[in-house]
Parts: sequence; structure tokens; C-alpha cells
Amino acid sequence: MNWRVVLEPEPDAGDYAVWCPELPGCVSAGKSEEEALANIREAITLYLEPDPIRVEPAALIREVAV
Repeated sequence: MNWRVVLEPEPDAGDYAVWCPELPGCVSAGKSEEEALANIREAITLYLEPDPIRVEPAALIREVAV
């Protein structure tokens, strides 16, 4: 799956900030453009990883399409 990311050079620090607009709070950085892109790939993967949930035995679990 492809995600749009915004890569911004940080002139004072000499590195790059990168974030994914469609995933609030999914941000990263790197010393080079390549490192920043590798780091945001990892951040997106972790962001999309499902959290384990605990439900009561009688609870019904369903999926919905949006």
C-alpha cells in the first residue's frame, strides 16, 4: 500500500522531518532523506499494527466496511 508523506528539511538541525498526513501523529525524522523515508516506513508499519484487545466472553466481534 502506498502512503503520501511530507518530507521537510530542517536547516538548523541539518536533518529531515517526515510525516504522513492521513495518519495523525505518525511522524519521524532522519539525518538524510533516505533515512527519514526508511524511518517513516517503520513508523507507518507500527502505526497500523493492531492493538490487542480484551473482550468479555459474550461480546460479539464484527467487521464493517467503510
